[in-house]
Amino acid sequence: MIPDLSVEHHPISSLFPDVNHRTMAEYELHPEQVEFFHEFGYLSGVRILSDEQVEALRQELARLLDASPEDRGLFYEYNSNESTDPNHVLFHALGAWRITPGFHDLLWHPAFTVPAAQLLGGAVRFWHDQLFCKPAHHGGVVAWHQDYSYWNRTQPLAHLTCWIGLDDSNRENGCLHYIAGSHHWPDLPITGLAGDMTAINAVLNEEQRREFQHPVAVELKKGEASFHHPRLVHGSFANHSDHSRRATVVNVMKDGVRSASNDPLLQGIPAIPAGEKVEGRFFPLLYAPAGRY
Repeated sequence: MIPDLSVEHHPISSLFPDVNHRTMAEYELHPEQVEFFHEFGYLSGVRILSDEQVEALRQELARLLDASPEDRGLFYEYNSNESTDPNHVLFHALGAWRITPGFHDLLWHPAFTVPAAQLLGGAVRFWHDQLFCKPAHHGGVVAWHQDYSYWNRTQPLAHLTCWIGLDDSNRENGCLHYIAGSHHWPDLPITGLAGDMTAINAVLNEEQRREFQHPVAVELKKGEASFHHPRLVHGSFANHSDHSRRATVVNVMKDGVRSASNDPLLQGIPAIPAGEKVEGRFFPLLYAPAGRY
C-alpha cells in the first residue's frame, strides 16, 4: 500500500521554502493587482514556481500520467481522456496531492497561499486539486464553463482557482481563455467540460454571446499562474502544436464555507452533512493571515 498523504497537513519535502509570517510580505500582491482581479475576475502572470520546482513536478506528473492501480485508487477522479474522441486527448485527474510529495506540498507554498488569501479576503482552506494535460499534436479542448457550476454543493460562493503552468502555454498549444467580467454573471447550467466549445451558447443570452467576441488569451511561462473567480467563464482550445500543455490547478475556498449536500463532496471520501463547515482531513486549512485569524 502506498501512503495516503492527505493525513499530512504540512509540507513533507524540501521542495518549497519554509517561511514564517514575518517573511510572507514578499509574496503579497500589489493593491492594483487585487483591484484588477475584482474588476475583471482574473489575475495572470503571477510567478509561483521556479524552474527547478517545475521540473520536480513534471517528474511526479510522469508517474501520475501512467498511474498504478494503487495510485489511481487515491484519486477522486482519474480520466486518461476526458474527451470521447481518441484524436483529441485531455488528461484530467483530481487528487494528486494525496499521492506525491511535490503536488502535496504545493498547497502550502506561500507564493500561492499568500495571494490566495488576499483575493479571497481571509483564511485559505483547500477544496481540491486537478491535473490538466494536453499532449502535442492531438490535445483536446476544455469547453467554456464556470467552475462554480460544478461546485455549488458548497456554499456560500467564496472560492478561488489557481491555474499553474508546467509548460509554457500559448494560443498554439491550448492556453486558457477568459471572458473578462463574466464573474458578474449568474450561475450557468453545466454544458460539458470536454469536446464542444460551442455548447455553452445554448445557455447564454444575446448580450453574453456578444462578450465571446473578445476572449482574453492567457499566455504564461512555465511556473507562472493565473487566478480566477469561480464564476468567470473560461475554456481552452485544442493543442495541435509540437509542444505539450501540462498544468496543475489548486482550488481553494475561504475558511467557513459549508457543505450544501448530504452526499460526499468528493468521490470516495466521507460526507459532510449539509449545513456543516467544510473541514477535516481532506479539506485542510492552508494559510491564515497573521493578526486577522
